[in-house]
Amino acid sequence: MSTASSARERVHELDEDGTDAAAPLDLLLTDAALGPLRRFVPGMSGVRFTANLARRPTRVADRGWALLGELARIGVGRSELAAHPKDRRFADEGWLHNPMLARAVQTYVAVGIAARGLVADADLDWGDEQRVRFLVDNLVDASSPSNNPLLNPQVLKAVIDTGGGNLLAGSRRLIRDFATPPRVPSMVEPDAFEIGADLAVTPGAVVLRTDVFELIQYTPQTPKVRRVPLLIVPPTINKYYVIDLAEQRSLVEHLVRSGQQVFVISWRNPDARHAQWGLDTYGRAVIEAMNAMRTICREDRTALFALCSGGMLASMVLAHLAHVGELDRVAAFSLAVTVLDQARAGMPSALLSRKVAAAATAVSQRKGYLDGRMLAEVFAWLRPNDLIWNYWVNNYLLGKSPKAFDILFWNADPVRMTAAMHRAFIELAVTNGLTVPGGSMMLGAPVDLTKVDTDSYVVAGIADHLCTWQSCYRTTQLLGGDSRFVLSTSGHIASMVNPPGNDRASFRTAKRNPEDPEQWLESAETVTGSWWEDYVEWLGARTGPERNKPRGPGSAAFEPLCPAPGTYVHDR
Repeated sequence: MSTASSARERVHELDEDGTDAAAPLDLLLTDAALGPLRRFVPGMSGVRFTANLARRPTRVADRGWALLGELARIGVGRSELAAHPKDRRFADEGWLHNPMLARAVQTYVAVGIAARGLVADADLDWGDEQRVRFLVDNLVDASSPSNNPLLNPQVLKAVIDTGGGNLLAGSRRLIRDFATPPRVPSMVEPDAFEIGADLAVTPGAVVLRTDVFELIQYTPQTPKVRRVPLLIVPPTINKYYVIDLAEQRSLVEHLVRSGQQVFVISWRNPDARHAQWGLDTYGRAVIEAMNAMRTICREDRTALFALCSGGMLASMVLAHLAHVGELDRVAAFSLAVTVLDQARAGMPSALLSRKVAAAATAVSQRKGYLDGRMLAEVFAWLRPNDLIWNYWVNNYLLGKSPKAFDILFWNADPVRMTAAMHRAFIELAVTNGLTVPGGSMMLGAPVDLTKVDTDSYVVAGIADHLCTWQSCYRTTQLLGGDSRFVLSTSGHIASMVNPPGNDRASFRTAKRNPEDPEQWLESAETVTGSWWEDYVEWLGARTGPERNKPRGPGSAAFEPLCPAPGTYVHDR
């Protein structure tokens, strides 16, 4: 089987269990403000879905008769339907050996096939299909017999073994979880890790603190270091330590041990007092960090690595530098799981998008910020089997504590977004302003990404449910310089936390970047191992010769303030 075919098969497999459903930025940010349950009311998309099916009675009848026939075969024990072999919900042998439970699973699979088939039969446009499919997928996932305490064999065994204690413990957990946002099952215990002790432990020091951010300089771990330092710009809606998790799982640690000078921005967790902090505020912060690094390292140039929404911000900053004739300050530009082109993500109707956007921004304007916990709730409903119902069964029906997982702990530790930043990001997404020269502004300069001709390294995850790799790939066509596109395994965050040593890790890359991402996939080669090592090689070629490591953190003008991970990362 070809590399491209294998990739498509993997993507298709992921789509079947709902883990590959992508979501546009505007939808995420509006849902976070208005509430994710808004998406369970399809509105005019539902009307068009019903109308389209009414015009196709033959297709509906065929689906209905096929379902009735399959249900009849299930009833007499002749159906060959089965859950996907990798579906963990039905891994217990009770689902297979108990005739009643086996029929329940087959019925669930048959109804799911029919329901999703009707969505395809309706021939909706892309936007309507996404809305209706979200509703149908969530209804199908919710109806799984594994979520029913009267049918799940694991739950029934636990009731017998504990005398019902599992359900009592689960009830306590449910009350605790739904008392405050995000009102979804806990994916990790709040005390499972300690920042600075278990996570974010790479040695370093805060060398600059402003109202907006702290700048962390990491301690070199090699006798020689690259002359040009690297600045990492994290998302403005998440804390930075996703790139500095536990030892052996930290990108920062890997870069430092590879001889790279590394600095990281740690954003402050804003509150209502900071409602007016917008794109210019955060863009100015990136430039302020670069200026400090220039003084500390005595080097005019800086390399940038930005993630997710931080990538949008950094791209605009580079466009500003290009406009004012200072782009030569940037030696290399790296973007991870970042979508700059929202063409396949925006809502289908500009009028509806602006109406919903106005309602969402009005909510954050009243509070002064968007609560990051609400955004976490929206993310969870995009992958209900993995992030909702899996923990529904484990936490509430089985009464167990969720397993300690560093990525999920980080995911449950969000940052608030200021009202001005919320409004700006929604506007960027709705207008797709980054794809049009002058379609957006940064620090008084029109943003034109074609003027950003710095070499770039663009990373995406093949199973990313937030930023599809095809959307990330579009960045190679927007930026003006030479781009190396790397397609990592796993999803949005797991593709970033990809340390060397994982036998299953691999990534894809190609020599050319055609306009069509599927053509790129056809020509891409699969490389065994972590993309981190590929990135170190690429970055090293652009960050100059080696020199002796600095004697200590900071400089006379930027004296160390406190050890890493600093103070802002602890703000809740």
